[in-house]
Amino acid sequence: MSDENATAAPDERIKVRSKFREALIRPELGGICGTILVFVFFLLTAADSGMFSSQGVMNWTIVSAQFAIIAVGACLLMIAGEFDLSVGSMIGFAGMLIAIMSITLQLPVWIAILVTFIVCVAIGALSGYIVVRTGLPSFIVTLAFLFILRGFTIFLPQLIERKTIIGGIRDAAEGDWLASVFGGKIFQGLFTWLGENGLISTFERGTKAGQPVVDGIPMLIVWALVLIVFGHILLTKTRFGNWIFAAGGDAQAASYVGVPVNRVKILMFMFTAFCATVFATCQVMEFGSAGADRGLLKEFEAIIAVVIGGALLTGGYGSIIGAALGALIFGVVQQGLFFAGVESSLFRVFLGLILLFAVILNTYIRRMITGER
Repeated sequence: MSDENATAAPDERIKVRSKFREALIRPELGGICGTILVFVFFLLTAADSGMFSSQGVMNWTIVSAQFAIIAVGACLLMIAGEFDLSVGSMIGFAGMLIAIMSITLQLPVWIAILVTFIVCVAIGALSGYIVVRTGLPSFIVTLAFLFILRGFTIFLPQLIERKTIIGGIRDAAEGDWLASVFGGKIFQGLFTWLGENGLISTFERGTKAGQPVVDGIPMLIVWALVLIVFGHILLTKTRFGNWIFAAGGDAQAASYVGVPVNRVKILMFMFTAFCATVFATCQVMEFGSAGADRGLLKEFEAIIAVVIGGALLTGGYGSIIGAALGALIFGVVQQGLFFAGVESSLFRVFLGLILLFAVILNTYIRRMITGER
């Protein structure tokens, strides 16, 4: 038999993984399994309570979108090998800046929003710069900013308005072109048509009789979808996405092959601050006010969503889709416990348990990837 017809023997140096093993190391696996389990559980326990009615679906979708907005930024930053514990304080700080500029200083709301984005993204850049220039752990640097921003969020309104909640933003934002980008709704005509044709539920009495219970898709959900799509494309389809993975996987080796590690990390801190400001702006437009206590614990909820989605705490591995599924799990469980008549405080118990399980699972996956024992 000639050499051309001979079957080449497999190279023993190449480690062949089974398809099952390859599926296990997909970052989205935990999020997919968790989502299926959560939906099955609440379909069995809360289906008759209205959780899956048009209003119920909108409720948990809005909550999931809130988690998703900040989870996208946290996911990219964690894949780059860093943490940002100031996200929650940034949400409160950004909302208060918008309120002070638009209500106290009487500036147009669109100017207040733009200035707030510039200030908050600059703070994110400063956090990233300190981390990469000093070599300090991002945990410590952003923990410091957590207290600094929260302190200013409480101090500024007390100094200027003698109170910690500033209202009247909804009236000030009436007709503002940029405010509607964060606080408006889309497809209202479509939902009115669906209600008129009996395809979705409508109000049966009162001043809103005949109007659809759900009258449009809030811009909060639109922003969440846009950021998820943007983050996924950036991470999986661009060279910059490869840089993010490289910066978090082995920063020194990445720098040797020309990856601008410091610039990548600073940009990810800036993007995390951008996502927090988007969340804050949508929240302010929804409630019509800003409070000093807004955003409490959101940084931890974002990190938990990312971990559930399969990202490793050590960096270099993760998925935007997984983080989005983690946010969906949060939203469904938080609202599902209410519909199921379960004590709402147990939601925190769930957060702790799911975090512990996700970290154990991700540690096992990391060992599979690296071959550690």
